Amino acid sequence: MSPSTGHWYARPSARAWTCAPAPAEVREFHASLDGYAPTRLTESPALASELGVGRVFVKDESSRLGLPAFKALGASWAVHRILSRRAPGSAPVLLVTATDGNHGRAVARMARLSGQRAHVFVAEGVHPAAVDAISGEGARVTVVAGSYDEAVSRAASAAAEAGAVLVQDTSWPGYEEVPGWIVQGYSTLFAEVDAQLSAAGAEPPGLVAVPVGVGSLAQAAVTHHRARPDTSDGTARRDRTNGATRHDRPERPAALLAVEPDVAACVLASLTEGRPVTVATRPTSMAGLNCGTPSGLAWPYLLGGLDAAIAVTDADSARAARDLAALGVSSGPCGAASLAGVRAALTGDAAGERRAALGIGPASTVVLLSTEGADANPHGGEP
Repeated sequence: MSPSTGHWYARPSARAWTCAPAPAEVREFHASLDGYAPTRLTESPALASELGVGRVFVKDESSRLGLPAFKALGASWAVHRILSRRAPGSAPVLLVTATDGNHGRAVARMARLSGQRAHVFVAEGVHPAAVDAISGEGARVTVVAGSYDEAVSRAASAAAEAGAVLVQDTSWPGYEEVPGWIVQGYSTLFAEVDAQLSAAGAEPPGLVAVPVGVGSLAQAAVTHHRARPDTSDGTARRDRTNGATRHDRPERPAALLAVEPDVAACVLASLTEGRPVTVATRPTSMAGLNCGTPSGLAWPYLLGGLDAAIAVTDADSARAARDLAALGVSSGPCGAASLAGVRAALTGDAAGERRAALGIGPASTVVLLSTEGADANPHGGEP
């Protein structure tokens, strides 16, 4: 394991780690929904030149199933799975969640479309426009005088009432099934990228940058890029550290880079310590990434499958958002974090060492996940 230096962590051996793939039926489900279409994958030769790589593509999640963020993928699949277990003619359920913006609106939208009710707990400091957008979906909204983690605690308590179901995108011991469905829902995004890169005549990605809050989207990235259903001899062995399956892999998968705000880098801190830790957070324009504790469900995947983690400033993210806008990509602070993180990793002092750790050269293909549009809300996302 490479040591962490400042706001950087790297472990190149992560590319040898594997896990089970996401269910194939997830993308089929999404394709059956009204309004489904793959989101844009925009190429930028200018960014490729700046970063010293072959090609750069931005996955633009500013319009996803009628909402301005990728969160609808996870919420729709999870709500579908929850309702599929209920008997026909059952009374509507109350879908309960906590949010910094986009996830709560996605759950509220799916509740409305499926004839259910929603109660969304919103962390203090979320912009009123985001709260109004959630209310506009017909949900009851409770603003919590505290952090995102406190909003999650309130939501979990409320969901204990009869007729309620918690639809949360973070997990803890005893609450893993629904967060697992949400992560599975995100797999459609990565399947789309594969198809779009192929259509563009691009090589498979050498680097994928993922904005990280509690780590659910990063877990989906690891699941996709580290997936291997079986070995050549049909055997597998268990990793004693976290229970996930590992194999030796002759091919070279993509390097995966987690990007967090420097004032809320819980995954970076946890990777550095080698165990999940909670960090004190401070306000950031990347408020949807302002999470102090990694998801328990995501953690084994992050520890096993992430190549690197980096923390960026609000100024870094703001600059990246402006540059993406110039390319025609609408991106909020959380979505733009991916570009800010790749810039920090591939340029500047010690860039050679970081590029070597990521296995990135002048012909590499880089994919940036822009997880929300500029109008999603001024501060939103919780990837």
